[in-house]
Amino acid sequence: MAMTRSTLRSLNPKNPNSSVLILHFIRNFSLWSMKKDPALESSLSRNRRWIINNQIKNIILRCPNQVASVRFLQKKFKSLDLQGKALNWLKKYPCCYDVYLDNDEYYFKLTKRMMSLVEEEESIKDLQEPILMERLAKLLMMSCNHRLNVVKFNELKRNFGFPDDYLIRILPKYPEMFRIVNYSGKRSTMDIELVSWNPSLAVSVLENVAKERQVGPGFTCSLPLSWGKSWDRFNEFNRIPYISPYVDGRDFVEGSKEMEKRTLGLLHELLSLTLWKKASILKLGHFRREFILPEKLNVFLLRHPGIFYVSNKYQIYTVVLREGYNGSELIHKDPLVVVKEKFGELMQEGLHEYNRRRHALNLEKKKKKGMIMMRSGKKEQRSVAEASEEDDQRGKQRNLYNPEERKRFYEILFDGDAA
Repeated sequence: MAMTRSTLRSLNPKNPNSSVLILHFIRNFSLWSMKKDPALESSLSRNRRWIINNQIKNIILRCPNQVASVRFLQKKFKSLDLQGKALNWLKKYPCCYDVYLDNDEYYFKLTKRMMSLVEEEESIKDLQEPILMERLAKLLMMSCNHRLNVVKFNELKRNFGFPDDYLIRILPKYPEMFRIVNYSGKRSTMDIELVSWNPSLAVSVLENVAKERQVGPGFTCSLPLSWGKSWDRFNEFNRIPYISPYVDGRDFVEGSKEMEKRTLGLLHELLSLTLWKKASILKLGHFRREFILPEKLNVFLLRHPGIFYVSNKYQIYTVVLREGYNGSELIHKDPLVVVKEKFGELMQEGLHEYNRRRHALNLEKKKKKGMIMMRSGKKEQRSVAEASEEDDQRGKQRNLYNPEERKRFYEILFDGDAA
């Protein structure tokens, strides 16, 4: 039942029917609400420009000789949800793209620094193939039939760090571990199936940590001590013995505390295997049958605020593993995350350089028109070069020493730069 605040105010508390509606509203509102954590909300910020530039990078890499015409990119602008001229967009990022004129037509390619990052990313993917193999095996071992639908898995493959070509790049190298099956003959029912069970992989992150500390496995509550009631509920629930997510969930009674404990461990393990320790709740819900997840996954996650943080930023429900973050910073960064951050820094550097040039050009134009008056007295007017140099130094200091400023290029605030 959906109720607005104005509807709630119009209800008469003395009316029995109204009282029932008010109680119903309060219960449902509490289930879908979580006190906002500004730091974790910041970690969910998405940089639209980074996403678009990453898509443009992939477009160039698929082109012959990794060179494309600006006219070709212009035709792709609608699919990239962009407007305006492609040439103007490319010129905003001189550190990412080389734009040149050939036979009266503009072409572009990736800069040497950008290609260096592409090569670094590919090298990391090659080195991480054994890790991705283990990650995929763990996911299959947690599923009830040891199978995952390819179409469904593709929705979350990037969360786990899998490249687009993982089916032909990784799976054929491990025939003793995986195989592709299709029992119905339809393309949409193609599954990845586990061939052999590896006991050494059927150990969760929590179990590994507990072994190192020589204690029993258990969850960590990341809430402030002022959340007294939530801490009490967490401690009470944590007394129930830990159940490994690699135990078959069909062995437990639905709705039991043991089943809830196993589900909690499974969701913790799934998020621990992701690069950014977070995932779309909607996409996780697509695997409800495979992982035996509760039908109302949002409600389940909100019952455990000490372990998970649920946000509706951008109108998309996302779950974050609290212990994976220190404030808004990811604690343990996968090498793929590090190289993606380097791409963001390079993009920011190019955007800063573009804005600096435009600022200098605008000043020169104003000088020619006599709009800038020379200041007299002791104060000396700084030259554009000096101001630019200081701006560069400030930019470097922000990127190197201030984590909050470092994360700014991951936010959509870039939309306010010079046109």
